[in-house]
Amino acid sequence: MPPLPNAVALLALLSWPLVTLVLWQRLDPARALIWTILGAYLILPPSQAVIALPGLPDLDKYSVSNLMALACAVFLLKDRVSFVPETPAGRFLVLLYVFSPFATVLTNDDPVVGPGLWLPGMTLYDSLSVVAGQAITITPYFLARRYLATPHAARAILVALVAGGLAYVPPMLIEARLSPQINIWVYGFFAHDFSQAVRFGGYRPMVFLPHGLWLALFVLMSFLSALTLARLSPAADRAKWVGFALILALALVLARSVGPMFYAVALTPMILLAGARTQVLVAGVLAAVVITYPLLRGLHLVPIDTVMALAHGISADRAQSFEFRVMNEEALLAHGAARPLFGWGGYGRNMLHDPVTGKTLSVSDGMWIIRLGMNGWLGYIAEFGLLTMPLLLLARVSARRLPAPAVAAVALIYAANLVDLLPNATLVPLTWMIGGALLGQAEALRRAGRTVETAGVTPVRTVI
Repeated sequence: MPPLPNAVALLALLSWPLVTLVLWQRLDPARALIWTILGAYLILPPSQAVIALPGLPDLDKYSVSNLMALACAVFLLKDRVSFVPETPAGRFLVLLYVFSPFATVLTNDDPVVGPGLWLPGMTLYDSLSVVAGQAITITPYFLARRYLATPHAARAILVALVAGGLAYVPPMLIEARLSPQINIWVYGFFAHDFSQAVRFGGYRPMVFLPHGLWLALFVLMSFLSALTLARLSPAADRAKWVGFALILALALVLARSVGPMFYAVALTPMILLAGARTQVLVAGVLAAVVITYPLLRGLHLVPIDTVMALAHGISADRAQSFEFRVMNEEALLAHGAARPLFGWGGYGRNMLHDPVTGKTLSVSDGMWIIRLGMNGWLGYIAEFGLLTMPLLLLARVSARRLPAPAVAAVALIYAANLVDLLPNATLVPLTWMIGGALLGQAEALRRAGRTVETAGVTPVRTVI
């Protein structure tokens, strides 16, 4: 049996509400929200450490930070936070996201059985727990829509990402040399399979994140943020941000993950050279690819063979890993086709199992295949619709109202996270928070454009 979280892990979770309270008392709401979500993500133990509550979703690093941010906004600031987007499509997606689990439960009340297999059917209790979990999950989305919907807040996000990335560099150096041990030293347990930490002849750091891939993606976001600030800052400050970017580039190499390094190569020219409208349009195109990815896979429009050839060019191990992933996705898609609208629900029902031994035969890595298998097409459209809506709306309104450069860069960084949801399940509160910030900015630009039209004035393409 793997080691269990120790008392320090429990103490860290219990102390985060106090930390959050101090943040919201001493900082403005924008920075308080950013550091409540980002700080918990980087400091608290991975989600194996939980506080179990009867009848309610478990409290882990994600739910504790989300709930405390909401509590501070409502009870400390006495603010009214709307969970209702401005567009009809957005309102529909929120309702679908929160309440579609009821349909999943109603269509999965039968157990999955075999000679050596028994997976329970779902009950009304499950639906209530899942709905509560869904509501907690999207809380940062709407808090950010309320507090981070300005260019100034977009810059604050960039600065926070750089600061968090730099703070992670020293522990990354330790783990690159000694293997991922810091979470064991501090919280008493290892968050994943140790074999996943060995790549390209060295160790892949994890620190307090769920996996080395999560850490690599975060360092990528930090690196792109530093590049953005180097471009947007006054000449006197530019050298500082360039130096930070170089440090984070080294950290990205130490993360030993091919995907984030590929994103860095592809997006660095866009960050440094492209204008705000181009960045937003590229982000919108990437969002469109993400939301339609299952359909593209079904129509065989995804260049699997090309990606396989690239993987062979990197290493035989990477090619084998990619081929295994594709085979698993095809098998899970076939399994999901049996219950396409509402999915198979929880308890591992979305996975393939040996009917005799009960052993799990499949692995689901990408967030898209997990959501499609568990909640079907409706669940997928709800979740990925909410995630991609900010970029699609921002791309649409950018034709008439040009977003600020910091907002456009955040959109491009966010798009990289969404693309990474195809091979990985790297969906965390930080993702939802950035998405909500972009949604708020897109809605603000949309309102500004409508105000101009109502006044009978020709819209002016200005930088806000």
